[in-house]
Amino acid sequence: QVENVRLIDRVSTRKAAVGTLYLTATHTIFVENVSDTRKESWILHSQVCGVEKQSTTATGCPLVIRCKNFQVIQFILPQERDCHDVYISLMRLSRPEKYEELYCFSFNPKVDKEEREQAWNFLDLKAEYSRMGVPNYLWQVTNVNRDYGVCDTYPSELYVPKSATPPIIVGSSKFRSRGRFPTLSYYCQDNNASICRSSQPLSGFSARCLEDEQMLQAIMKANPGSEFMYVVDTRPKLNAMANRAAGKGYENEDNYSNIKFQFIGIENIHVMRNSLQKMLEVCELKSPSMGDFLWGLENSGWLKHIKAVLEAGIFIAKAVSEEAASVLVHCSDGWDRTAQACSVASLLLDPYYRTLKGFMVLIERDWISFGHKFSHRYNHLDGDPKEVSPVIDQFIECVWQLMEQFPCAFEYNERFLIHIHNHIYSCQYGNFMCNSQKERRDVRIRERTHSLWTHLWRNRADFMNPLYRADHSQTQGVLRPVTAPYCFKFWRGMYNRFEKGMHPRQSAVDFLMAVKEETQQLEEELATHEEKIAKLEKQQVKNNKVMLQPADKGKHLCVSPSDTSVANTPQDYTGNAGNFPSRSPSQQLDPETSTLLLTRDTLKTSDPDLSTNSDQESGVADLSSRSPSGGDSLPSEDSAKDPDSDEATYSAA
Repeated sequence: QVENVRLIDRVSTRKAAVGTLYLTATHTIFVENVSDTRKESWILHSQVCGVEKQSTTATGCPLVIRCKNFQVIQFILPQERDCHDVYISLMRLSRPEKYEELYCFSFNPKVDKEEREQAWNFLDLKAEYSRMGVPNYLWQVTNVNRDYGVCDTYPSELYVPKSATPPIIVGSSKFRSRGRFPTLSYYCQDNNASICRSSQPLSGFSARCLEDEQMLQAIMKANPGSEFMYVVDTRPKLNAMANRAAGKGYENEDNYSNIKFQFIGIENIHVMRNSLQKMLEVCELKSPSMGDFLWGLENSGWLKHIKAVLEAGIFIAKAVSEEAASVLVHCSDGWDRTAQACSVASLLLDPYYRTLKGFMVLIERDWISFGHKFSHRYNHLDGDPKEVSPVIDQFIECVWQLMEQFPCAFEYNERFLIHIHNHIYSCQYGNFMCNSQKERRDVRIRERTHSLWTHLWRNRADFMNPLYRADHSQTQGVLRPVTAPYCFKFWRGMYNRFEKGMHPRQSAVDFLMAVKEETQQLEEELATHEEKIAKLEKQQVKNNKVMLQPADKGKHLCVSPSDTSVANTPQDYTGNAGNFPSRSPSQQLDPETSTLLLTRDTLKTSDPDLSTNSDQESGVADLSSRSPSGGDSLPSEDSAKDPDSDEATYSAA
């Protein structure tokens, strides 16, 4: 605990909140001294990516904390010794060495064991493949990797062509980097085309493998409508050729029959890491000029890389949807650029992945189950900094760029993407822990941590896109985005979302959500009132029939034929509601209902046309010389001649 610490506002350095700084096992907490607010700022230690202790000044010792969610916090501590102690503690707390030290193992949302199991079973990949239409007569489930014996970074259940026997699968895995043989990622039921994924072959300059060639032939034959298939290498050609010198490389078209080879050109993890760092430096500039900001953004190359990832997905989606051709995608090891390309292509092809639950399934399938190295890439544990890279960050940004082009096509909003991004780094839930399914099983993630997906689903009202329409033309079918440079935007909502004063007080999406909620409430109220009115009208018809029945069976109302030319309803007699009840004593209305009924009756009485129509339907003769509302009507001869008659008394009442 350190008192009299100042929290600096980055937009206006003159504004500084004074408070107390606390360090716990999982969080750094700053509590302002202002008694009426006592505002608290919580920083999760697993979110911290860098701590910088700056030179002591006359005002104190500055300490800058940079977070993985792009938040930058600056404290000024009064004493250098306190600053040093906090610095050393944060350096240790933000760099756990074992999985058991991560926040997800101590996080307790107070749910029982059964609820936890249900949460982990919320998404079922077997059901997802079944939704796509596999297994079928072309594709089958293989248990060859049941104990992770063939490939320890692949899931235990994999989908392969029916003609791919276990010897072919095992032989192919031995010819692929890390044993990651070609297997199904996405299947298109409409034309039997598929997207498969693998790692690079160990071909070198001349090596070949019969089983691997048979594996690709089996994938091609699993699509009877096409005579060829694409093999997409997501790396730049120069990088792939350099790998050849190390005994790896890419497929030789002379050895693999009926394949078309295509390089895409997505840079490696090191280039991407440096690119993000340069862009964040631009984001941290205080009051930059337009020229400095745009030059810095261009110099970082970040949007150029986003464009490359998106174009890889577009190429694959076009091959599947327009050419009905199957595609095998790989990079070096098949867990970074391959995951990006396959998931972007799936998102473009299938509207299901543009729904809230579908997007969760997409991440679970292409990223989590297929062994994306979350722990290494997002620095969950203290390890090699060269392994860190914003791979899934780029995929999430590609989705946001698509949402900007197709605002009605996605069920979820920007907040949903940011929430997922935040929890990839927070280590609060177990979904993104470890580097593979096997590691998660060994660490017992399902038994010891909680799932993020049910948390998102329970709070889905916060993540809905108010512009989404399930029947909209954008929502259905394949998305065909434009990749001209002017279509790509800087994502301020992600990289500068913690800057006070940079955002409007209420975003357009929040405003639309509020309008949508209010509209929905009004529609519900309208439906309720219409239902009430319908019931009242029905009840009123019954009451009319009861009131028009003679009290004494021996007495009959005598109506001359001439009087039937004009008819009206009992509404005409409700001018004096106190003396003329609208229903029998056994069917009295409650005050609220009576008020509604009277209002409706008054409306009907005031409209001569409606009144006449209603009277003709009821078939009741006019029994009074003038309606209570003051409207003229034909006089009744009987009532004029005999003021003591039943009719005259009834009318007077």
